[in-house]
Amino acid sequence: MGKNKLKKFAEMKEFACALEYPREELLREGFPYRGSLNDGFFHRSGPIVVELGCGKGEYTVGLAKSDPSRNFIGVDIKGARIWRGAKTVEEEKILNAAFLRTEIENIEAFFAPGEVEEIWITFPDPQMQKTRKRLTSTRFLGYYRNILGDNGVISLKTDSPFLYEYTRRLVKLNGFEVITDTDDLYGSGNADPVSSIKTFYEQQWLSRGKKIKLLSFRLPADGELLEPETDDILRDDYHAMARHSSIV
Repeated sequence: MGKNKLKKFAEMKEFACALEYPREELLREGFPYRGSLNDGFFHRSGPIVVELGCGKGEYTVGLAKSDPSRNFIGVDIKGARIWRGAKTVEEEKILNAAFLRTEIENIEAFFAPGEVEEIWITFPDPQMQKTRKRLTSTRFLGYYRNILGDNGVISLKTDSPFLYEYTRRLVKLNGFEVITDTDDLYGSGNADPVSSIKTFYEQQWLSRGKKIKLLSFRLPADGELLEPETDDILRDDYHAMARHSSIV
């Protein structure tokens, strides 16, 4: 492991906004703020919004700045990535943003039922070959509905035509209420200050001429979750290359 990563990991341990709980500690003691994030951690009231796969944390930071009435938590397993967002939060003294280092499969250990109002999923790997790893699959929706309130909002922002079409079919098949659906966010006139927040990776895709898609919908607390057919959905040929090969 490089010295730069070690330095970042060491700094993360000192950041008040960075929550890191090793699996052994989590199993032994549990997450102390589960069900009391507002009172016990943020020390301020407000709806809780979670960004999954937050990467460098730009979206979480942007969301927090855009809406001081809510509390935002970015989730990612890559500590060296979320260091950037956490450092910004510390330096700028942003009181309504934090970062949680964990795998998304573990989120039920950190959030109590109904504790989260909204989930953002920004530019995840489309996982074209592995349905169960897609962050909008029924497997993950099952996790999300256990922390969201009834009809909580999920917003997918992606450059991937495959993931966008897959999620649209899933939403339609399950009869979820659609809030926003556009395959060209910036060309459609649907962009607002929140959806226009651009991450490092989004700027890369835009520079390559990729259109950004946004799909927001409500997830009911109950009911069977059905997977759509995907055999006829065209795969993203440009993802055949290393997805972040030119990004440092």
